[in-house]
Order: sequence, then C-alpha cells, then structure tokens
Amino acid sequence: MSIPLKQAVKIGTYVMRQKLKGRERYPLVLMLEPLFRCNLECIGCGKIQKPNEILSQNLTPQQCFDAANECDAPVVSIAGGEPLMHPQIVEIIEGLIKQKRFIYLCTNAILLKNYLGKLPVSPYLTLSIHLDGLEKDHDRIVDKEGVFKIAVESVREAKNLGYRVTSATTFFEGTTVEQAEKFLDFLIPLNIDGVTLSSAFRYPDAPDQEHFFGRKRTQEFFKELLEKNKNGRWDISHSPLYLEFLQGRRDYECTPWGNPNYSVLGWQKPCYLLDDGYAESFEDLMETTNWDSYGHKNNPKCADCTAHCGYEATAVKDATSSLKNMLVSARVAMQ
Repeated sequence: MSIPLKQAVKIGTYVMRQKLKGRERYPLVLMLEPLFRCNLECIGCGKIQKPNEILSQNLTPQQCFDAANECDAPVVSIAGGEPLMHPQIVEIIEGLIKQKRFIYLCTNAILLKNYLGKLPVSPYLTLSIHLDGLEKDHDRIVDKEGVFKIAVESVREAKNLGYRVTSATTFFEGTTVEQAEKFLDFLIPLNIDGVTLSSAFRYPDAPDQEHFFGRKRTQEFFKELLEKNKNGRWDISHSPLYLEFLQGRRDYECTPWGNPNYSVLGWQKPCYLLDDGYAESFEDLMETTNWDSYGHKNNPKCADCTAHCGYEATAVKDATSSLKNMLVSARVAMQ
C-alpha cells in the first residue's frame, strides 16, 4: 500500500468530517510553492518563466504555516521551482510536521544529498523525487545530462537513511507504453514507497508546447499501461477510481479547489496549472473564483487536462460517496 495507513485514516476522517458539516467544497492537498527559482529548465515547466523580481522572492516560514492553517488541508505538497533552494526549507518542513500535516517534498534531487540528515526522518515527510523516465528520456526532459544518475543515487541514499521516498513521474508525448513499462520495472528494486503518474498537460506558460498528450491519447496510453499492472506489479500512489478515470473508464468533473495553490503571488485561481489571477486569502479564493467555468467540459484551456491536482479529489469524493463505491475502490486496489 503506497499511502501509509495513518495518512489514509486521517484523510478519510477529514473527508467524512467535511461531509457531516455539509461542505461541498473543501481542500485535500495544499500545493505550496515557497519560491519559483529552480536549478533546471525542464521542457514542460513554466514556473521559471516568471520575471526576475518574482523569481527572487521567497515565502517566509510563517507565511507557509499561516497558509496551511488557513487552508487546513491534511496534506501539503511543497513544490516550486526547486524547494531545496529555499534557505529555510528545513524550518518550513519541521513547522508543518508540528502541525501534523503529511508533507510531500517535490524535488529534482540535485541538492538532496546536502539535506539528508538535516531533513527530519518522519512518517509525516515523503521525499517526492522527479523521475520522468529512464536516463536518456529523463535527462532530455530536464534538459541537463547527469540528473537521472544523481536522482537515482539520492533515492538509494535516502532509503538507506530511513526516509520515505516516492517517484513523481510525468509522461510526455513520444513516450511509448513499452518505455513506461521498462521504467516502472526499473523502480521496483529501488524499493521506493510508491509512484505518482501523470501525462504532461499543455498550459500557456510551458516553454515547449509540442510534447504534451491530448486527452484521448492519455486515456489510450494509461489503459494499455495499467492493464500490465497485474497483482500490484507497481506500487502506484493514486486512488483506484482516479486510475480508472485516467483510462477513460470514468468521466469525472474537475475539482480544482481540492488542491489549492499558494505561492509568493498569493492564492492562485483556479489551480496549480492555470493562472487566472490571485486572491489574498483562502476565503477569498473560495468565494471569488468562478469554479463552474473550469474543467474539461467547461473551458477550452482545460480540454486536455487529466491532472491529479484536479481530478484526484473528485475520485476521493466519489470513493467515499457510498458503500458501493468504497467496495469498488477496495476491489480495484487489490487487483
């Protein structure tokens, strides 16, 4: 099971509490970006395209803690940019652990060895290391040779020191199912604690617009790939119903408020991937965003999106909507 039982219980309890309160819109994961700077220029990322006056800014630890309390999601995904470039990243993580948040630190791992031993080994912290294929493909996507080897070495060292480690993997156009299968098999002996999977989503700030899956291609790709995941061959860190959605077996609406994004610019409307303005507070974000104008059925900018930041929350809500869906989710998870 790639999601720890303690984390699954906390999220389940949190969701049921929101339902009892009658809340239709509530966050599951805070997407926290304490900076936009990075030491790579990946082909699918538009974050480092920001002006220099924005790239030079950092969130303070207190701003991070306040955002987590304001949003109050049980999980915090710390991204960027490269979060290990933040001079107070250890303090930020330690403070969020004190709040009992489950943290996923998203990193390209170039700087990770400098922080092993400084970052706490805790059941609340997961090191989510970007690996987008085997060496040739990964280094092409991050546009720098040698990064794959650094990342894999960092995975091994972090696991030896007792950290919880997962792989965050994005597949781009040109990746075959056979290549993806070989890559996922490569991860098995590394004994990582799960892998998240997604197809690259075309959004306006990305510097390379030519290597993204469309929606139909995403569904075809994942249907063929996930049919090979027999008997838990790969430890995939997604809810079973979301994986069915990725294969086109379920048609979900987007839940953009499920993963709100907070950065040096404020609360981003409507989500991590689209930038339609910013709110000063989480309450303002929830009240002033026209949520009904987003999702693949409602907005052409969202037409090809299948990202878990928009649809995983929908799957979680669906999984807890009835006893039948709970049983379906459990059955799929055991296959």
